[in-house]
Amino acid sequence: MNYWYLLAAIPVFGICVLIHELGHFLTAKWAGIRVEEFGLGLPPRLVGLRKRDRGGWEVVWFGGLRNPEDAYESEIPSELERTADSTDRAAAVRFDGSPDKRVPDPALVRPEKHHTIYSLNFLPIGGFVRMPGENGDVNDDSGRYDPGSFAAKTAGKRIIVLVAGVVMNIILAMVLFMVAYGVGQPVTPAQVGQIEANSPAQQAGLKNGDTIISLDGQSVSTFDDVVNTTDNIVAQHRGASTVQIVVVARHKGQQSTFTTTVNARVNPPAGQGKMGIASPTDVVLVKYPFWQAPLRGVQETVSVTGQFITTIFQMISGAIAPQISGPVGIVKLTGQVAQSVPTLGWWPILSLTAILNINLAIVNILPFPALDGGRIFLIFVELLRGGKRLRPELEGVINLVGMAILLTLMVIITVSDIMHFSTL
Repeated sequence: MNYWYLLAAIPVFGICVLIHELGHFLTAKWAGIRVEEFGLGLPPRLVGLRKRDRGGWEVVWFGGLRNPEDAYESEIPSELERTADSTDRAAAVRFDGSPDKRVPDPALVRPEKHHTIYSLNFLPIGGFVRMPGENGDVNDDSGRYDPGSFAAKTAGKRIIVLVAGVVMNIILAMVLFMVAYGVGQPVTPAQVGQIEANSPAQQAGLKNGDTIISLDGQSVSTFDDVVNTTDNIVAQHRGASTVQIVVVARHKGQQSTFTTTVNARVNPPAGQGKMGIASPTDVVLVKYPFWQAPLRGVQETVSVTGQFITTIFQMISGAIAPQISGPVGIVKLTGQVAQSVPTLGWWPILSLTAILNINLAIVNILPFPALDGGRIFLIFVELLRGGKRLRPELEGVINLVGMAILLTLMVIITVSDIMHFSTL
C-alpha cells in the first residue's frame, strides 16, 4: 500500500467533524447563545481567527487570550440594567438611589460584541463549539443565568442545539450517497467468472463468461445478487443436501437466453460456493439519473443506519463480538479505500465518508455522559423533575467522568490498532 493515501483521512475526518460542529454552531447562534470558540481538533490551540470590533480580523496564536468579555462569565451583577446611546449600545449601569439619575459603574460594563474565535487545534481527532454554561454553571449569586449562556435557554432550544450536530451528519451522509450514486456505483456484474471442475454449475451447462439473468424467477443484476439469492433459496430447504435452482442465463456473445437447473449444494467445499462459480474480475460503473440519485441516497442512509443500530444491539447483547476501530484503524481503512479511487471511481471514498458520518451521528446520540446524547438525557431528567436542574457541580462531574472513560477507551483502542496496524 502507498502510505501517501493515508493523508486522505485528513479531509475525510475533517468534513465529518466540521459539519457536526457547524450544526451546533449555527443553532447556537439561532438560539442567541454566545459562542466563545469554534475549533477543529482538540486543544491546545495552534492558531485562531477572531473579528475585531472595528472591522477586520486578528490572529490568535497558540493559547492566546479569549474575548475580553470572557472575563465576565462568572461576574453577572445582581443590580444592573442595560441602556443604549450613540457611543455605548450595551452599557451596564447601577442605580444610585435617585429615581431619575443613573451612574455608570465601569466595573459592570460588558462589551456589546462577542466575537467567536475560529481555531485550528493541535490534536486532529475531533472538534468543539465552546459555549458558556454548558454545565449550567454561569450564574450570579442569585442563581440567575447569563442571558447569553447555554444554560439560560429553554430545554427545547438546548435540545435543538445538541441534536443539530447529529442531524447535520445524517444530512451530509444522504448528500454524499446521492453524489456517489450519481457518479457511478462500481458493481460486479452477474456473470460467471470461473467454474469449478465437476461443480453443479458445470454439470448444468454453464460456462465461463455466461450472464445470469434470474434464479427461480428472481431477477439478478450483480454477482452479489447471485450469491444472496442462491443463499436465500437454499436456506428455504432445510435438511436437503442439494437444492434445485432454475437458472436463466445467456452465453457470452449471444443474445438468446437458455434455461437450466442447477443442483446447488447446501454444504459446498470451502471456497467453491453453492453452485461452484466465482465472480468475474471486471467491474462496471452503474450510474443513476439525477432524479433517482436523491432517493437512492436517502434509502442507503436509512439502510446503513439500521445496520449500525442492529450491530450495536447485537454487541451489547453478546450476540456478536465487539467490532470497534479507533482513529488509527479508520485512517488505515481510509487509505486503502482512497487507493482504489483510480480504478473504481469516487464511489468508495464518497460512500466511506457517508458511513463515517452516520457512525459519528449514532455514537454521539448515545445517552452516555459527555456525548451529545448524554447531555440530552440530562435535560430529559430535568424535565421529569419538573424543570428542576441538577446542580452544576454534579452535572460537571458526570460529564467529566464520561469524558475520562471515553478518552481511556480511545487510548486502549488506539494502542490495539497500532499493534495490529499491518493486519488492519
